[in-house]
Amino acid sequence: MAELKSKDVLGLEHMSADEIQLILDTADSMREIIDRPIKQVPTLRGRNVLSLFYESSTRTKISFDLACRYLSAGAVSVAKSGSSLDKGESLRDTVRNVEVMGPELVIMRHPSGGAPHYLAQNVTSSVINAGDGYHEHPTQGLLDMMSVRRRTGTLEGLKVTIVGDLFHSRVARSDIWGFQKMGSEVVVSAPSTLIPPDIEEMGCRVEPRVEDALKDADVVCVLRLQLERQKQSFFPSVREYHALYGINARRLGLARPGALLMHPGPMNRGVEITTDIADGPQSIILDQVPNGVAVRMALLYLLLGGGE
Repeated sequence: MAELKSKDVLGLEHMSADEIQLILDTADSMREIIDRPIKQVPTLRGRNVLSLFYESSTRTKISFDLACRYLSAGAVSVAKSGSSLDKGESLRDTVRNVEVMGPELVIMRHPSGGAPHYLAQNVTSSVINAGDGYHEHPTQGLLDMMSVRRRTGTLEGLKVTIVGDLFHSRVARSDIWGFQKMGSEVVVSAPSTLIPPDIEEMGCRVEPRVEDALKDADVVCVLRLQLERQKQSFFPSVREYHALYGINARRLGLARPGALLMHPGPMNRGVEITTDIADGPQSIILDQVPNGVAVRMALLYLLLGGGE
């Protein structure tokens, strides 16, 4: 049976295409469980999972909680506020103290890039990166690929266009690594101030004009404008950003007929995306949500060694 090469899932940059294929295939099986009237199975009964979320989260946190519940794994959550971290305890000491209580897997979201990697080096438990700083968000990248593959049947040969706040987006980095490993072409577009200087070294193509990036795209992934991460102004105004880079029906029409529209959420409607297309027939934004639960179930299953 195929298996993951590492005890941890920290990013897609160093994950092989075969590993991604295994996760996506397993997630398809997990999606069948989600679609049942009774969603819980005893697969991971007796296994315990610890969640450490040091940044706000709705979809990712809830989907991991549901993934644990659907597979019958025990789940404990720790937030920075109210924990010993507020008293000066180091992250490593916090986790090592909790780890001896029994959790076999730790899920971490952290504002500092590399925090889950540091954690993985200092605990024997498996670690899943639920988003670290500007670095990666591997489970979002996996669910994005799953959402597209369920509609198209393949990721090979697709043109995937990513538009928005590339500089601050860990989703963009995971999508770029993931889709390219599975045979897709990735094109990105954003204001020059929101394009990381080394992004072309990842293998994607940069198109300064969003219209050029959208031409003949099979998939359009719109990124949120992360104003809360911006310590300075990266563009004159939100209105100007929307005028130049906001995705609306006219711009979406430049893509291939029936092109799929994605957004990792939460959306700023009327800023990076308009409501008519966010809720329109080409949107798979709501499909991404249950697929996220399925992907996280798949990772729990593969890392914790679930039975048949």
